[in-house]
Amino acid sequence: MDTLKVMVVDDEARMRKLVRDFLVRNDFDVVEAADGQEAVDKFYEQKDIALIILDVMMPKMDGWEVVREIRKTSKVPIIMLTARSEERDELLGFELGVDDYISKPFSPKTLVARVEAILRRTNTITPEDILKAGAIEINKAAHEVKIDGKNVDLSYKEFELLSYFIENQGIALSREKILNSVWNYDYFGDARTIDTHVKKLRSKMGEHGDYIKTIWGMGYKFEVCE
Repeated sequence: MDTLKVMVVDDEARMRKLVRDFLVRNDFDVVEAADGQEAVDKFYEQKDIALIILDVMMPKMDGWEVVREIRKTSKVPIIMLTARSEERDELLGFELGVDDYISKPFSPKTLVARVEAILRRTNTITPEDILKAGAIEINKAAHEVKIDGKNVDLSYKEFELLSYFIENQGIALSREKILNSVWNYDYFGDARTIDTHVKKLRSKMGEHGDYIKTIWGMGYKFEVCE
């Protein structure tokens, strides 16, 4: 696989160097930006950035503004860094289309593991790329979802969640298991993150949203009853 390029956006040079060193050590190319405006400019100039690691509090444009701007034209995976750990910040990030969320301070090794997990899922092509369940068809290689033959626009995490559900049809899945499997690490946040994503996913699935059954007090089960 070709070396993948990651953009690290933080107004602290020390933090950029720390993240950059760990990424380079793990064979990634790294592009740096010191503020939100520079990040947007470099993203559109380079055109081959595979993932963005983005701080929230920055001059010129903050992280939220950068996400809004980039999400107008791209679904590139975005990991947000923030010094705040309030749930509303995390939920705002997911609402805007952020794929992962890390609170400072964090372990650089953990950050690299999350980067690798996201890129492994978005860049690996396998014979099992086509998933079908009822009215839903997923092309994992092309990152496309069709429901009743029509394309449906999902965020990266919604796509991963739906794929995981279909791959585990008929199995009762706890929120903890979903978080550990879909988010690809031991997640210590509030389980309501799952409920938020399921609510949005059901809405986008329209009349087929009832494929995702709620198991009260536990989690969810994907089941096609047609």
